Amino acid sequence: MKIKKILDSAETGSDVLVKGWVRTKRESKNAVFIALNDGSTLTNLQIVASPESFSEKIIQQVTTGASLKVEGQLTESPGSGQVKEVAARKIEILGPADPEKYPLQPKRHSLEFLREIAHLRPRTNTFGAIFRVRHAMAFAIHKFFHEKGFLYLNSPIITGSDAEGAGEIFRVTTLDLNNVPKREDGEIDLSMEFFEKETNLTVSGQLEGELAALAVSEIYTFGPTFRAENSNTTRHLAEFWMIEPEMAFYDNQDNMDLAEEMLKYIVGYALEHCPEDLKFLNDREQQEEKSKPQNERNELTLLDRLQFVIDHDFERITYTEAIDILRNSKPNKKKKFQFLIDKWGADLQSEHERYLVEKYFKKPVIIYDYPKEIKAFYMRQNDDNKTVAAMDVLFPGIGEIVGGSQREERLDKLTGRMEEMNIPKDDLWWYLETRKYGTVEHSGYGLGFERMIQFVTGMGNIRDVIPFPRTPGNCEF
Repeated sequence: MKIKKILDSAETGSDVLVKGWVRTKRESKNAVFIALNDGSTLTNLQIVASPESFSEKIIQQVTTGASLKVEGQLTESPGSGQVKEVAARKIEILGPADPEKYPLQPKRHSLEFLREIAHLRPRTNTFGAIFRVRHAMAFAIHKFFHEKGFLYLNSPIITGSDAEGAGEIFRVTTLDLNNVPKREDGEIDLSMEFFEKETNLTVSGQLEGELAALAVSEIYTFGPTFRAENSNTTRHLAEFWMIEPEMAFYDNQDNMDLAEEMLKYIVGYALEHCPEDLKFLNDREQQEEKSKPQNERNELTLLDRLQFVIDHDFERITYTEAIDILRNSKPNKKKKFQFLIDKWGADLQSEHERYLVEKYFKKPVIIYDYPKEIKAFYMRQNDDNKTVAAMDVLFPGIGEIVGGSQREERLDKLTGRMEEMNIPKDDLWWYLETRKYGTVEHSGYGLGFERMIQFVTGMGNIRDVIPFPRTPGNCEF
């Protein structure tokens, strides 16, 4: 039986068989107490073994990190700290762990150290909690869209286009890099490639998602995306997961409505289904906060921030309104912002987004109608010819968590914008054809899954919410 099922059950007196890894062992004259965990729950199951019933060799091999198979009777625990325990009748060592070399000893380890042993860190309380929450969030996302009648689309991981036009892509090749075939003009002979053209890892499933939405109305993608951005910040990964719904017949207001509904749904799901793990992560964050300077501490606890999202309707303001608020704000006038706001057209930074959410409105914020110069080619141009129907959702503690837009469905406007931004039309002929055959207004957005998990778990570094982070210079595990 899984330990979670045993602890959740009201039954005692039955025989049980459990398997797991030793967290700690404590010996007294009359008993050996073993904390066993199988990853199904944060709480350890106490195993009580009588020294007379087991060989000294078995007891010695019960060390932190060792895996055990235990048979015994489930009883009520007379000790403090647990309600139930197992009186062991049989203990089998499935896999010993050298106590001198096992790196996860029962003490507090830094997150930096745990990143160096990412193959073992899921065994810690912190990462066990994070990955259980991550699982619940992925399930909640699928559940939300399924209940609304969306189709789950698997967009390609290998593509021939750069959806963002940013150029920060990982190239895919099967060529021998020590003997690259060349044409007579000295250029690489791409006809010798597997796909007979230049290809790369996807930066977004959006463009393919639009194609499907223009046939079945409402779809979402949920898959890995890749950015070859040489960034070592706490908010960037080279490989991360994205949720990207695309909806036919939606304008940008409908788009904002869906994003707000989805975010409230999945945060509510976490609070309802992960109470033990979230309480642990909340308490962990509170301990971390004590070591920070007063002005850098979160005003709300993790659990308060999650409830904050559910309890408030999101404030909706235009980019122009946001700029006016920021330009006239105290941090801007007193030059406390790292990036000062002095004119319309500035790209908002995380410090600006957080000010609007945490200080000014004190609720989540959606900003829409951004300057077209700072947004992608596929966003629908507004009648003022200055802005596009884009929208970003801003959360406390993190800033932007969702970015999206109404897509440009008018062929002439789309091709004109592509020419302005030097986006090659020939490579996207298939995308443009959807604007020729039965085009309709449609919208969509992207939610970076790891950013969402950061928010829900309160973790400060995005590398700690994905099992095996891919960052510049780091592809070890």
